[in-house]
Amino acid sequence: MTDQSTEVTARRIARQLNLLDILPIAEAAGRDIMAVFERGFSVTQKSDNTPVTEADQAASERIVAGLEQGWDWPVLTEEAADINWATRSGWTTYWLVDPLDGTREFIRRSGDFTVNIALIHDHRPVFGLIHAPTTGQNWWGGIAHDACQQEKDAEATGISVCAFPDQTRDWVELGSRSHRSSAASQLSDLLGEHEIRPRGSSLKMCHIAAGEGHLYIRMGPTSEWDTAAGQAILEAAGGVLVRLPDLTPLRYNTKEELENPWFIAASALDERWTDPLRTWYARTGSAGDTG
Repeated sequence: MTDQSTEVTARRIARQLNLLDILPIAEAAGRDIMAVFERGFSVTQKSDNTPVTEADQAASERIVAGLEQGWDWPVLTEEAADINWATRSGWTTYWLVDPLDGTREFIRRSGDFTVNIALIHDHRPVFGLIHAPTTGQNWWGGIAHDACQQEKDAEATGISVCAFPDQTRDWVELGSRSHRSSAASQLSDLLGEHEIRPRGSSLKMCHIAAGEGHLYIRMGPTSEWDTAAGQAILEAAGGVLVRLPDLTPLRYNTKEELENPWFIAASALDERWTDPLRTWYARTGSAGDTG
């Protein structure tokens, strides 16, 4: 299949989605999460030593049931990610879900956690929806859907990224509250003086898509469900989410492991950050790439 016909097929599939069918699923999962958040909860550890709560499971069950009722595509969710590679490798189109992105933020009660739902076709996120349970905000977008933001109970508005300012001191880097690595800090220092605003979960990508930040450096472990919805929204808003060090877009379901390589989300590829990136890699020899 040619690149052009692949693009046409992807757009046809994305156009099958009606936001009014998907948004209630995410918002219902958000209500399930907030019910647990408000009454208190216990925390257990998964096999990879990451935390999980009953809110993760409740939201996962809600989303999977809703998606399976509405569409025939398979669903891959963080809370049920043990589907074997022999099965998963045959998927062309599927849902990729993080029912509670930012579990550590949820446990810390910071409020910076989200519900992430993405549709993947041919290894590419073609639609993404992110819901913030604590504020009721929603963001969505994809290859056949404009990037939009919706405040709770308000009309949706279109969003787009903003250009990098001329002076780096006016740049806004969105940093992880819980996962900022020394490598990301080292690269950030090479950019020169600029503002760093802490944000949790996929909200960082939403803020860049809405023109409220310019850069998010992630040089640490993430999984595919962490980024897919945010990537679809950010790309629809005119931005990029690229793997390091080759600066190509992240792709999904290309290997048995579900870990992402290191990546950067940005309003644009700009030599004022790509050149320091190359300098950093040349100096450190780091790969930071899991696949």
